[in-house]
Amino acid sequence: MTFDGKSRRIRDRLKLSLPVRVRCRESEDKQWEEVTRLLDVTPFGARFSVGHMVERGRLMYLILPMPRQLRCYDHVEDQYRVWSLARHIVALPSQANEDLPRFEVGVAFIGKRLPPSAEQNPTKLYDVAAQSETGLWNLREMLDRAAAEKQHALIERPETRHNIPVEVTVEVFDAGGKVKARETTVTENISQHGAAIFTTLEAERGSFVRLTSAQYQISVLATVRGRSKGADGIARLHLQFVDRSWPLEGIE
Repeated sequence: MTFDGKSRRIRDRLKLSLPVRVRCRESEDKQWEEVTRLLDVTPFGARFSVGHMVERGRLMYLILPMPRQLRCYDHVEDQYRVWSLARHIVALPSQANEDLPRFEVGVAFIGKRLPPSAEQNPTKLYDVAAQSETGLWNLREMLDRAAAEKQHALIERPETRHNIPVEVTVEVFDAGGKVKARETTVTENISQHGAAIFTTLEAERGSFVRLTSAQYQISVLATVRGRSKGADGIARLHLQFVDRSWPLEGIE
């Protein structure tokens, strides 16, 4: 592959299957690392798949043998080390019934150093503001989760939740993506994009579960948005579907 003198201005995606080490710190005590391969790349961003669910706005540290003609800095280093911002996430179909799907992530490169606010609080999420003179992206902080969810509720039309019991099998995944527990239960309510289910299982916020319904012949991956206990003393998991919508034909 050859590049001309204007290669640093290239914006077309180049299909390069380069190895990349991805590091992500989601909180003070939760972080992960994975080696994968690029799907494509530009001087200002890249696309790859990982086996971890990534939130939009999450910062990720990439280490890869980037072609020097595509770099914005560190042209003589063997490895290119760049902070990046998750912009687009798509769940890919799982290869086996017991495994989580992989997630295709599109990132924007933001530079060599972590923003000071992220060093102080690794839970912060960000959005792009504008490109700098080098072509790398500047950042602005997103609202904290509570404020963002409140704002979302104010500006978005509420999604109809149907308060009906749908029998489902719920499976909880461990950190390695394997099923560690399962039970048969029913929903308290359900919509196209989420549900609340009665459960005796423990699952932390941000972890994954899979709901399977024989009635609707569907299996859906979901992330846990919260766990609560009602006045009846029964625990609920509040779920957001991440790989597909629930078919509501026959419910609505």
